Amino acid sequence: MKFPQPIPIAEIAKQYQCEIIGDASLLATGINEIRKVEAGDITFVDVEKYFQRAIHSAATIIILNKPTECPPGKAFLLCEAPFEVYNQLVKTYRPWVPLSATISDTAVIHPSAILEPNVVVGHHVRIGKHAYIQANVTIAEHTIIGDHVTIQSGSIIGTDAFYYKRNPDGYKKWRSGGRVVIEDHVEIGAGCTINKGVSGDTVIGEGTKMDCQVHIAHGVVVGKRCLFAAQVGIGGKSIIGDDVVLYGQVGVIQDVHIGDKAVVLAGAGVSKSIPGGQTYFGGPADEFRKKYRELAALRLLPDFMKENRKKS
Repeated sequence: MKFPQPIPIAEIAKQYQCEIIGDASLLATGINEIRKVEAGDITFVDVEKYFQRAIHSAATIIILNKPTECPPGKAFLLCEAPFEVYNQLVKTYRPWVPLSATISDTAVIHPSAILEPNVVVGHHVRIGKHAYIQANVTIAEHTIIGDHVTIQSGSIIGTDAFYYKRNPDGYKKWRSGGRVVIEDHVEIGAGCTINKGVSGDTVIGEGTKMDCQVHIAHGVVVGKRCLFAAQVGIGGKSIIGDDVVLYGQVGVIQDVHIGDKAVVLAGAGVSKSIPGGQTYFGGPADEFRKKYRELAALRLLPDFMKENRKKS
């Protein structure tokens, strides 16, 4: 998530009673969780074993809860509860505002776009040329819809990230400061759900086609010209390459990468990153010829064991 304009970290430190360690003259240009930070971003860390990962990330400003040596060109904001400061910053610069109309007056919709009855369009949404949004679709805040995009009835775009911080009292919800970006010529089937990112973007690449009841979780990046059949589910922050085909009921866990032109057959479960250019099957998914040989061997196992018992 980028700020509307750069913010002096001295101003942030004063607002949240933080001590500055390092370069107090820095400006923050955005805020992001650790996996997606860029130069100028703020991130946070509140577990000491992850300090070095945060410090050596691309983030320029790190909110933490224990003094440590700061490298040149960076700054630390020292406080007791880094997550609370981080979450409050997101809420301040991406405040939640309930809708009071079916289509927000802050939405920008191209005149050539077609919106059927009962379409709900949230704050700061942009809808491009010749988009076709069917009845009963909800497009939530800060969603970008490209040109020639079709979204079928009942889909919900820009739902909150399913992302919580666990604490002794239960779970504290993160404010979703990210967006959904749907590029040109994408088609989304009926009853699909696409979560916005926690602080970065969920992206659906140009020319990708989705069947009905597909779920895309927070921060997922889908490449160009992908094809997803019904009931595919992709876990948060996974990266799907270009020209990937996922057949029906494929499940992909969080934080994995599927390479370009991979094909995953129906019902498979992707539990680790897989290279492109191959076909996969099973759970956990593996190269389909290898998986079929394993299944064939498994079918022969009872007879093999029976024969062995006779010999013994």
